Amino acid sequence: MDQQLYDFGMIGLGVMGRNFLLNVADDGYGALGTDINEESVSALNEEGKEMRVKGVSTQKEFVSLLSKPRKIMMLVPAGSIVDKVIEGLLPLIDEGDVIIDGGNSHYDDTNRRYEYLKTKNIRFLGAGVSGGAKGARLGPSIMPGGDRSAWEVVKPILETVAAKVNGEPCVTYIGESSSGHYVKMVHNGIEYGLMQLIAEAYDILKRVGGMGNDEMSELFAKWNKGRLNSYLIEISASILKRRDDQTDEHLLDVILDKAKQKGTGKWTSQSAMDLGVPVPTIDCAVTMRAISAFKEYRQDNSKLYVDIHPELPDLHGEGLAESVEKALYFSFITCYAQGMQLLAEASVDMKYDLDLEGIARIWRGGCIIRAEMLEKIRHAYGTREGLKNMMATEEFRHDLFDCREAIVEVTHQASERGVPTMCMSTSLQYFDAFRSERLPLNMVQAQRDYFGSHTYERLDQKGVFHTAWDAQVIHKAGDETDRLGPKETGVVDPTDTQKA
Repeated sequence: MDQQLYDFGMIGLGVMGRNFLLNVADDGYGALGTDINEESVSALNEEGKEMRVKGVSTQKEFVSLLSKPRKIMMLVPAGSIVDKVIEGLLPLIDEGDVIIDGGNSHYDDTNRRYEYLKTKNIRFLGAGVSGGAKGARLGPSIMPGGDRSAWEVVKPILETVAAKVNGEPCVTYIGESSSGHYVKMVHNGIEYGLMQLIAEAYDILKRVGGMGNDEMSELFAKWNKGRLNSYLIEISASILKRRDDQTDEHLLDVILDKAKQKGTGKWTSQSAMDLGVPVPTIDCAVTMRAISAFKEYRQDNSKLYVDIHPELPDLHGEGLAESVEKALYFSFITCYAQGMQLLAEASVDMKYDLDLEGIARIWRGGCIIRAEMLEKIRHAYGTREGLKNMMATEEFRHDLFDCREAIVEVTHQASERGVPTMCMSTSLQYFDAFRSERLPLNMVQAQRDYFGSHTYERLDQKGVFHTAWDAQVIHKAGDETDRLGPKETGVVDPTDTQKA
């Protein structure tokens, strides 16, 4: 057997891995796969029988049939399995070979593997892949980060298999170490937010507007031809009209309202908290999935609070639909803005040196959050060096101003009827907080100084201050009572870390 026959190898031949490998083979590359599941190996050989594709059962044979430097991608479940696969490969591969982790690994794990494999002189990439099984087959968005020389080796293949927008491949080198998986994590956090926002829009149209599924399907399809054009709006229109094969009811109406999660949304929120970056729309999307899990508790409470919702009429007509479109567009902008700001801050803190314009560019096609809006986001970051938050840019400022009245009205109407809009309402509050010259956090600082001597800063003077806020009464045996009144505000030495 010719040892140079296969250009690219895949470990993990589930639907994603198999489809990605067939995509590689579509463009003339020799594609080799392996899996511990014999059925998956057989499926690859069957599906790729007319192509330069081969599935084998052992890692030893797999490694022996790859051209050098070997280019090996893993699409296996995140966690310890990734480490086991890597350890199994190390005795078989050579220095300079390339390993790519294409799963949703946590960026801390990717950092550890990146540093570990450097000591073995193995080049490693952590590559986020978005687009689902269909995207893997026809062209995903790919976010590779890690060893730059590894990127140069696999670049021709990844650029070939990636989705294309205006002829540009939806893949680019993200940066060093774990940057690729970090960007994919934030992508998924934005995805959580967008999905929940669409779900809330659907709920408002149904419970406030009294619209049926078919009518909403037509409305979503119409929105998808406008500024809300996106993959998630497109599939939501299809979901709304799909009938159940068993009951002939709308399939959506018989799906249990409990949403599961694999962790990337939660990781996004956790990382944002660590970096001090507000991503409340994403946080609320994660929270709503957690609330949805308490189905029985919600059912019990719905009976206890049945009288809390006033009997208000449905708001039929085009007016509500137009307002919901504006509210959804407003919320989409703030959700993307939160994710992009998190990437901007992480780029500095973690020394990723991210190209935010490039990230927005590769998200325009192939991935789950692809949307027409990303072209405007790409332009905003491409024309302003050091941009932290896109909400104040010319691309979005007028849209947010124009849509604010609608989102206020929509969330008000929903709240009156007891329809939860946690993500949509939070998007509004996020915007209002960032456009407020002064927030009431002076009260919070005063409270912190009152009970914990945590100090504060002043508007009219520089420095760090502390006040003894209340009188203290000290009793001593045999002495007269000594009353201490409120002390004068004093400047605190900023080097006194116990007070500051």
